[in-house]
Order: sequence, then C-alpha cells, then structure tokens
Amino acid sequence: MNAAGAAPGTRAGAGAAAAGGDSDDAVVAVVSLYTRQKKIYPRAVSGWFAGWRWALVWATQLVFYGLPWLPWNGRQAVLFDLVSRRFYIFGLVLYPQDFIYLTGLLVVSAYALFLFTAVAGRLWCGYACPQTVYTEIFLAVERWFEGDRMARIKLDAGGRTAAWLARKTGKQAVWLAIGLWTGLTFVGYFSPVRTLLPALAHLALGPWETFWILFYGLATYGNAGYLREQVCKYMCPYARFQSAMFDRDTLIVSYDAERGDPRGTRSRRVDARSQGLGDCIDCGLCVQVCPTGIDIRDGLQYECIGCTACIDVCNGVMDKMRYPRGLIRYATQNGLARRLSRTQMLRSVARPRVLIYTAILLVITGALAASLALRSPFRFDVVRDRAALARWVDGGRLENVYRLQVMNATEQPQRYRVSVQGLAGLRVERHADLQLGPAEAQWLTVELRLGAREAAATAAGVHPIHFDVEQLPAEGDAAAVRLREPSTFVVPQ
Repeated sequence: MNAAGAAPGTRAGAGAAAAGGDSDDAVVAVVSLYTRQKKIYPRAVSGWFAGWRWALVWATQLVFYGLPWLPWNGRQAVLFDLVSRRFYIFGLVLYPQDFIYLTGLLVVSAYALFLFTAVAGRLWCGYACPQTVYTEIFLAVERWFEGDRMARIKLDAGGRTAAWLARKTGKQAVWLAIGLWTGLTFVGYFSPVRTLLPALAHLALGPWETFWILFYGLATYGNAGYLREQVCKYMCPYARFQSAMFDRDTLIVSYDAERGDPRGTRSRRVDARSQGLGDCIDCGLCVQVCPTGIDIRDGLQYECIGCTACIDVCNGVMDKMRYPRGLIRYATQNGLARRLSRTQMLRSVARPRVLIYTAILLVITGALAASLALRSPFRFDVVRDRAALARWVDGGRLENVYRLQVMNATEQPQRYRVSVQGLAGLRVERHADLQLGPAEAQWLTVELRLGAREAAATAAGVHPIHFDVEQLPAEGDAAAVRLREPSTFVVPQ
C-alpha cells in the first residue's frame, strides 16, 4: 500500500483508538479506493425470457445492420447526409430546419421509457439497450470459443498454454471484427455505406470516417467485451434515477422470501416443510447467471438490469425439484407483501402515474404523427439583402432586394412560382418561376419594384408585405401547394 493509501487507514485507526479509550485494542483498517474489479463469468441460461431477449437481439441488429443496405428511390433508405444537409428516412426528406421532429422523437422516447419503467421496471435495459445487446453477442462468442462458466474459469486459472492462446486469439479476432463492422455500419448512416466498403478496400477513407469507425468500433469492443456490467453499474445514469420512476406497484424481478426462506440444500425426495425449509435450495445459480453479479435474493438493487436470467434458471431448478415455478418472478412489492395474485397485481398497472404517462405519450405521438403527415412538400425562407435596403432605379421606380431559399422536400423535380402581396403596384421583377431537382435547395435573388407613381404616393417607412411561393402541380397531380412568409418593404424619405 502506498503512502496515499496508508494515510487514510492510519487516521481511521487513530480515531478508533480515541473512541475506545485504549490504543492497544484499536484495529487499524486500511481501505483501498482502487480495488481490482472481480471478473464475472455469467452462466448460460435458457428459458422463456431468454428466448425473448435473443429475439430482441436479432430484431435490433437486423434493423441496425440492415437499414443502410436497404435501397429506396435510388439511395439507401436511411441516410443522414451531413455534407449536403439532407436527412433521408424512407420517403421523408428532412432539412436542418426540421430539427423539431428530432426533438419530438426524443420526447416520445423519454416518455416511453418513463411509462415502461413505471409498469415493469428496466425493460429497456434488460432487452433492448445496446450495452445489453452487444454484451449478449460478445458473451455468445466467448462461450463458443472458451465454453460455459466453469470452463472459462478453468481456462483462465490454467495459465497461458497453447490452448489458452488459441482460444483467446480466436475470441479477440471475432470481437474486433464485430466491433469494426459495427463502427462501419454506424458511419454508414452518415456517409453512403456502399461507397465506404470500396474506399476501405483501397485505404481511401477520409480522416473523419476513419476516426468514427475506429472510435465506435473500439467502444463497442471495450464496453461489450470488458467493461460489461461496469457500464450499467457505474457509467449509465439511468441506474441512478430509475428509483424515481419506481413505486410499490411496479412489476420488478423479485424473490419471494416468504416462500423461499429458510434456504437450504436437500434431496428431491425430502419434504422441505418437515425440515423447516423453504423452496430455495440455495444452489446459487441465480447469482451465477446474473450479468452484474448480484444476488436477487437480497431484494431490489440498483445494479439489477431486469434481464430476467435469474427467473429462467430458477424456474428450471423448480421444475427439477418438482416445486411450483415463480420463486423468482415479476411481482410488485405490494403484491408480495399482501400476497396478491398475478391478476390482482396486473390490475394495479392502471394507476394514476401510468395513466398520466400513457396520456401524455399518446398526445405527443399523435401530434408528431399529424405534423409529419401534414408537412408541406417544400419550404422557403426570406432574407433581406443587407447590401442595400432600398434604391431608386430607372424610370423613378423603387427597388428592394431579397434572397429566398427554396427547399424541395420531395424526391421529384418541382416547379415554383414566386409572387408578392401587400403594396399596390408592387411586383416581382425577375425570377417569378423556379425549377428544383429532387431534394434540392437553392438560394434565389428576388427584386421587388414599386412603380414611380405608387412609390411617390406611398409614405416613407417600413411597410409589411408577404411572399407567396406556389408549388405548381405536375400533370395529373393534385392542386398546387402555397406557402406564405412575411417580410417588409422599405420606402426611403
């Protein structure tokens, strides 16, 4: 122990001696703040919940790895093109001005998390969180190379033999391949993935593409291969504030202490009740399968990610012992305390907190969906030319210059017509019509001129006007779409 570690222990010993009044009987305790993390070897488990967990693993990864390769209108289905500032999501074309939709999506995700947590605890963590998903994948690779729990413990304890080196090398190679492919896929959402592979093959990737592939790939490799439960216990903030969304009617992974205690080993043929034992045979399998290494029999703990591996393994033990299933199960704290049936516990789901979360979630989701459905197929912005607010041109006419940005939010060529309203005699001098290609945005200089007679009759000052941009319908299309933006016209003194 270094001096920095010994000093706190010495002060603790001195304090104990002073309190006890006799320094000869004092016990000096030195506590290191840098304790080596004990490696957890989760045991493989099968069962109903494990099946659902793997179904979510496959579903999420098929979506994540598959979307960049899915073609749509001559491009990939989901592409966030930061260079051209276009965000393609299937048939939607979004611009940076549509950032409000991302805000709405984040709010919907937050309320969905609140709702699911209030109903059944950490469902997101146990089934769909990327940390859980990739840890499951990396653990499956580890078991394939090194075997299940006891085989892995034996391999690590046996020294660095040739077999150890071969198994570890194979595992690390597959881990790195998964991590780098994950990084490549992640970058493929921002840079067309079909151009990334040829560029990678010719070592022609850009610096930022290279950085993010390596960063995301190595983060996946490190988090899922080594940090694992430490991410959930120490790095993830959700573990710290989840208790604010729990109450005594939240369904959580629970051990039925009244039924299981006192614990003790016994033969299947022995009557446990005659020996004063509960149904728990104290096999410890619920601890061995836990990815965070906790004992669920100690009650609700923030380290529990709700993966339900302990439920599956305990149900298997109960089947072998010919005891009823459910010693470890989804239950509420009120349900266990009051001995409520499953139906009675499910009825408590419809409580005020859950109903409020559900109502808010439905309203926000409905508003977001309606906004997307009613979204205009184009948009435009008006900016005054700062070089000259107003100027007199030939014939005594008064001119103001503006810049219009017109953005085509469809994937078909469109034609637009610009007009202006607000002052008698005011008209667009040039660029009354405009044609844009698919998902194209273009800046347009527009000159508004007021006739000499109208200019002389108009009072000096700033006058409100508005621009109208009309998307002209193609042959066979529906009626034209028109948008309006306010602006001002300056008449000098």
